[in-house]
Amino acid sequence: MIKQNRFLPADHLDRDVYTKPGIGEQVLNASIVRADISRSFEEYLEIFDAFYAEDIEASSGTGEERIHGKARVGSLLLNFLIPLHVMAEIGGVSISIRNTSIPGDVADEAYSEWTLDLVAASARTCTLRWRTFRKWNGPYVIYEHHYDQQQTGGPLTFNDLSFDATNFDDWFPKSSQVAS
Repeated sequence: MIKQNRFLPADHLDRDVYTKPGIGEQVLNASIVRADISRSFEEYLEIFDAFYAEDIEASSGTGEERIHGKARVGSLLLNFLIPLHVMAEIGGVSISIRNTSIPGDVADEAYSEWTLDLVAASARTCTLRWRTFRKWNGPYVIYEHHYDQQQTGGPLTFNDLSFDATNFDDWFPKSSQVAS
């Protein structure tokens, strides 16, 4: 079976495409929305590798210091993606993401609004919203800032997840099976 990429990496795009403002942003956002966290978090890492510069700088509206470099930003991204993947693949959480572009007037800068919906097996929901500002240099994001973060609904707990109880018996021995 041949795996088809769901996105077109920035380094494979015709450089002339970037004379039209916002094309890279549109392709990046569409790639993020189309990726499926329940199947794999690696797809998001491929997107990150394809669209972000080695010297990427990232920040958030929380007042924390800026993070410099692809390795450090990638590590932070993994800390976000892995729990989402586990909750979706094993815990039965339905996860969807969508975005809306915010019009701007500078060719190498882009603004967007993002919404991440988490719906647990218990029907409990948590929605995260934020805005993103990106600065581009050719086909690569060189700066990304997240701000205006909002959460609706409480955090999901272990009780909200759905694990197949028959599999749990295989993971943990019964007290009668434990040697004294």
